[in-house]
Amino acid sequence: MRSSLPAFNEIWQRKFRSHLLNQAEQFSPETTFLIGCSGGMDSMLLLHLMSFVFPARVRAIYVDHQLQASSHEWGVFVQNYAQQLNIPVILQKVEIASGNLENQARNARYSAYQQYLDQHDILVLAHHQQDQAETVLLRLLSGAGVNGLSAMQELENRENFQLWRPFLSLSREQIESWSMQLNLPFVQDQTNFDTQYDRAWCRQDVWPLLQQRYPKMQQALSRTSILMQDANSILQEVLLQDMQYCGDNTHVDLEKLQQLSLSRQRQLLSAWMKGEADYRPPFEMVERLQQEVINAKVDAQAALHWNGHYYVRYQKQLYRIDKALYLARKISPHKAYEICLDIEQVIQLWSGEFKIISTEIGLSADLLKQNLTIHSRQGGEKIHLYGRVGHWPLKKAIQEAQILPWLRHTIQILAIDNVMLGVFTPKGFWLAQSRYCEVGGWLPYLSSEIDNLRVEHNS
Repeated sequence: MRSSLPAFNEIWQRKFRSHLLNQAEQFSPETTFLIGCSGGMDSMLLLHLMSFVFPARVRAIYVDHQLQASSHEWGVFVQNYAQQLNIPVILQKVEIASGNLENQARNARYSAYQQYLDQHDILVLAHHQQDQAETVLLRLLSGAGVNGLSAMQELENRENFQLWRPFLSLSREQIESWSMQLNLPFVQDQTNFDTQYDRAWCRQDVWPLLQQRYPKMQQALSRTSILMQDANSILQEVLLQDMQYCGDNTHVDLEKLQQLSLSRQRQLLSAWMKGEADYRPPFEMVERLQQEVINAKVDAQAALHWNGHYYVRYQKQLYRIDKALYLARKISPHKAYEICLDIEQVIQLWSGEFKIISTEIGLSADLLKQNLTIHSRQGGEKIHLYGRVGHWPLKKAIQEAQILPWLRHTIQILAIDNVMLGVFTPKGFWLAQSRYCEVGGWLPYLSSEIDNLRVEHNS
């Protein structure tokens, strides 16, 4: 039966070629294109067209997931066709981690792409309108919000690269028609028909049923993604303002947070918990953060763990703490050890990196190159801070300095012959009053403090 779609040559001249060139005006003349090609119909058409529109600016990559017996043969097939078009091609094997197979395969694929993306490269993929509509539908069924329903963008700026999907406004029928007219070879991945996978289930079972009732469902869902992208763009502007007002990547001021509407609080917490991860936390996890941590009793030491971080409230602040750092405080303190120090020496301690520097007032030069002791707090210590009157409980000094509870295990004491010389803390070295203090001495300084000292000196 003759296709009702316009002939490819007509579209090529009047629409699609100009579409590619108009999109490419956003890129610099030095831009080259790395095309992800699986050997399927969509990516083979993309490879064919890009080779004619942008000759000498195209490379291809085939990622072998090693999940099927034919995967190596498909790579050879892509390689042979690319060579006919004079396109360099990369064949890259990947290992798939355990877990959700579709997600892990996608992650492995994008990791492989990034290995071969040069400075002026843009990754080009053959996602089309039905892919977009399926993504919206599947994410809706999983309970996604505005960001998830935004689905795929035609031009997407990721953290380390740009991604271009020039087929995103094309229907599956257009791609099939053009591929037939051009007589393009392609391979058929049988997993596309295996309904144990969500996308194949959606395409094989759900899609035909819904399309009988809603013939224009594909265009409608695709349009929804564009509307959600607009809404998400506005939401990101509001989120940026709220985040700048309420905190930063590591903490949120709860008094300021609670000045926002409940919906803005929920969106801010969701985006803040996401951090550098690929996806936001489940809705239920944000609710748990609000109920179990933010709204916990004042004296409760509540903490919520999610995706490698702990979320903890302390003095009207909500903190996001790396799991290893949070759990380190539960490790038994290390034994005391001896150390010899000298000017310009750099030492790495639990509380940070310190450098020994000459100062107007500090510890005696006679202590340099001598055996000093570094040990953890035992509890009950008192310190006579240099320049202050009387001895203080070290615990009180730590509280006054507002050193966060999960960092207090990093505090260590510098001593000689049971005389406290000072204390290493995440906020610097605290000099203790002793007979070893003198003019023209030395002190350990945190690396960050040294940078500030240089700025003050230069100003």
